[in-house]
Amino acid sequence: MSTVEVRVGKATAGALLLTLLAVICVASVALGARSIPLGVVWDAIFHPAGVPDHLIVRSLRVPRTLLGVLAGLALGAAGALMQGHTRNPLADPGLLGVTQGAAFAVVLAVVVLGIDDLYAFIWFGFAGALVASAVVFLLGAVGGRGATPVTLALAGAAVSALLNGVISAIVLGDDRGMETYRFWHVGSIAGRDPAMIGQIAPFVAAGLLLAVINTPGMNTLALGDDVAVALGRRVGRTRLLGVAAITLLTGAAVAACGPIAFLGLLVPHFARAISGPDYRWLVPFSAVLGAILLLAADLLGRVVASDSLEVGIMLAVLGVPVFVHLVRKKGLARI
Repeated sequence: MSTVEVRVGKATAGALLLTLLAVICVASVALGARSIPLGVVWDAIFHPAGVPDHLIVRSLRVPRTLLGVLAGLALGAAGALMQGHTRNPLADPGLLGVTQGAAFAVVLAVVVLGIDDLYAFIWFGFAGALVASAVVFLLGAVGGRGATPVTLALAGAAVSALLNGVISAIVLGDDRGMETYRFWHVGSIAGRDPAMIGQIAPFVAAGLLLAVINTPGMNTLALGDDVAVALGRRVGRTRLLGVAAITLLTGAAVAACGPIAFLGLLVPHFARAISGPDYRWLVPFSAVLGAILLLAADLLGRVVASDSLEVGIMLAVLGVPVFVHLVRKKGLARI
């Protein structure tokens, strides 16, 4: 098969994924605990009136769907970057300490500053994610060889464990903090302030741009650091660019929606089956598949459980069997 045929095939697959995403978005707006006809959805968006169905569509379902798309794009792309930079097929975006850094900042905002507004959480969560990932990168770079996949993974695990222990110590002594933290920590795109969409969109866009710029370097890093250096690739700069993209993407999604497990872990494996190992295709495909999977899980929770199951819970229920399958497939269960 020629290079042109391969590119046409992947472009066709990408177009199909975008079409599927559009269908899921429409379903997310129209379906739920209360189904709304497509004609009413159209009128609600383009010819709004004060009727209840229009208010549901415009004030609840459209913002929820848009936030789900942004979070899914961010976590899907971040998952592909994370697995590529750590060379670990079971890595997820939280491995760099981003998730726990955001959670720690949110806990401080609640317990120390007395903030309970979800809209304010995004700035604390994002700042915590940035600081945690910076600390992880600096710790991983200590030594003569700089940040490597192994040192980044070990530093991320250590920082995450430390922050998790501190978080537990703080919230266990504060009932109000525990309740607010539990509501945020479950992972959800429901009940969020619509203004959050505009707040995280620039960070997601910047993260996706950095991710695309990072993909040629990731193809080289996949051959090994020594080979990459021999080919003229500046490994440290490439890895720093990847960490920056992961931080922007994961930090924005986690700050707005809370930690959503398994999405960044599973999506790259599905995308790789379509795109192959080329990160120039794998990262965009992972982003689109992340949005599709997140919206599908959220829609399933709304339809099956009358909106009582948050997307974080649904993805955990769906993700555990797939995770076990991946462990067995990779032969890691014997380690």
